[in-house]
Amino acid sequence: MTAAQAIPRHAESSFDALMNTLVARILAHADAEGFTASAIPGLELVRANSTTACMGSRVYEPALCLIAQGAKTVWLGDRQIDYGPLSCMVSAVPLPILGKVTQASPQTPYLGIKLTIDPQEVTDLILAMGLPVARQPEEELCPEGACGLGHVLADQGMLEALSRLVGLLDTPQDIAILAPLVRREILYRALVGELAPYMRKFAMVDGQTHRMARVIEVLQARFREPLRVGDLADMVSMSESSLFHSFKQVTRMSPLQFQKRLRLHEARRLMLAEGMEAATASYRVGYSSPSHFSREYSRMFGVPPRADVIKLRGDLPAATPASAGR
Repeated sequence: MTAAQAIPRHAESSFDALMNTLVARILAHADAEGFTASAIPGLELVRANSTTACMGSRVYEPALCLIAQGAKTVWLGDRQIDYGPLSCMVSAVPLPILGKVTQASPQTPYLGIKLTIDPQEVTDLILAMGLPVARQPEEELCPEGACGLGHVLADQGMLEALSRLVGLLDTPQDIAILAPLVRREILYRALVGELAPYMRKFAMVDGQTHRMARVIEVLQARFREPLRVGDLADMVSMSESSLFHSFKQVTRMSPLQFQKRLRLHEARRLMLAEGMEAATASYRVGYSSPSHFSREYSRMFGVPPRADVIKLRGDLPAATPASAGR
C-alpha cells in the first residue's frame, strides 16, 4: 500500500496540513544532524541534510519510529527494508540495525521521530483496554512470522498524536502533565491499528519474543565474552535448536551473528567517537585476532575499518553492506 492509497482523497488536504505541521515542529527542535534528545523522556528527533550522512550502525532499543520526511534503507540480518514518509516502525526487542538515508537535502532534510517504549507501559494499557495478555503462538499475531521489527503506514490518528507530542516541546511547562497522556494515546493508537500484532509482543510474558528479549539482554551485557549457545538455551528453558530457530525468527539472525553485530557496532563507535585504532578496538570488543576482526568488519560494512572511519569522518558515501550478518 502506498501513502496515497492509505489516505482518502477528501482527507488529503487536511492530511497534508498535518504532515506539514509535524515537519515544521521537528525542524524547530532538530537543529543538528543525527539523533537529538528532547525534553520529553524517551523522545528523540532525527535529522539528516544529505544522503551521504550515513546513519551508520545503531542498536535500536524497543521503540516506535516515524519518518516524517525523506527516505532511508535499513538492514536487519538478511532483510533489507526501504522506508519513506509515513513509515511507522516498531521494534519489540533491541536490534542491531544498519541504516542509510537515501533521500534528503539541505532544503528538504530527512526527518524522523523515535519514541522509546516501556514494555510494562504497554502491558498496563492492554489490561486497561480489557484485552487478554496474548499467549497463543506468536506466528498467529505477526504477519511476518515472529520478526521483532514491524512496519506499517501511519494513519491520521497516529500522526495527530505524534505531532502533538512534538508540539509540547514549544510549551515546556506542559510536558510534565501532558506528555505522559499523549504518549499513552500513541501506544493506544498503535494497539488498535495495524501495529497491534507487534505491540502485543511486549505483553507476552511467556512468549517467544519475551524469552528472546532475555537472551538479547545477556548478549548485550556480555557480547565481549565467548558465546555458549547451550548456556543461553538453559537460561530460557529451551533446547539449543529451539533457541536458534526462535532467535532467528525474532532478529533475522543467529545468536552468533547477533553477537558479532554487537561487537562490530561497538568497535565502530570506539573508532569514531574515541579515536581508537582498529587493532585496539578489536581487542576491546572481544576479538583475539585483528585480522579476523578486519575481515568480519569488511564483510559487514563493505570496507576495512580504517577506510570506513575515514569515509564517515569525511562525510562520504558509505559502502552498502554486501553480506551483513553472514
